[in-house]
Amino acid sequence: QVQLVESGGGLVQAGGSLRLSCARSGGTFSRYAMGWFRQAPGKEREYVAAMSRSGGSTYYADSVKGRFTISRDNAKNTVYLQMNSLKPEDTAVYYCAATSGYYSGNHSPAAFDSWGQGTQVTVSS
Repeated sequence: QVQLVESGGGLVQAGGSLRLSCARSGGTFSRYAMGWFRQAPGKEREYVAAMSRSGGSTYYADSVKGRFTISRDNAKNTVYLQMNSLKPEDTAVYYCAATSGYYSGNHSPAAFDSWGQGTQVTVSS
């Protein structure tokens, strides 16, 4: 069974930083492209960032480019999302996702087939 567990969310003031982690078990971690999505109340799930299986390619939504950084540590079976210069509009539940299929930056949640339960990020103004 593939499991993804997010952690690191919390309450932070605008301009602050958080680092989210997603630990994965099952399968071979290095064979999966990994992504981060978020969902605010009343809104659809939104693409945030992703990284290729090799780690050689990263992808970001325009709204977070320059502020967020996705990275992975295959030895720890963990993907990270470093979030700097946080804004109130970043408030959402953040989900990590994985896919073993071909991935080259598709923004659709349908491109991913494994999901975590999410971690809440709240940014106060």
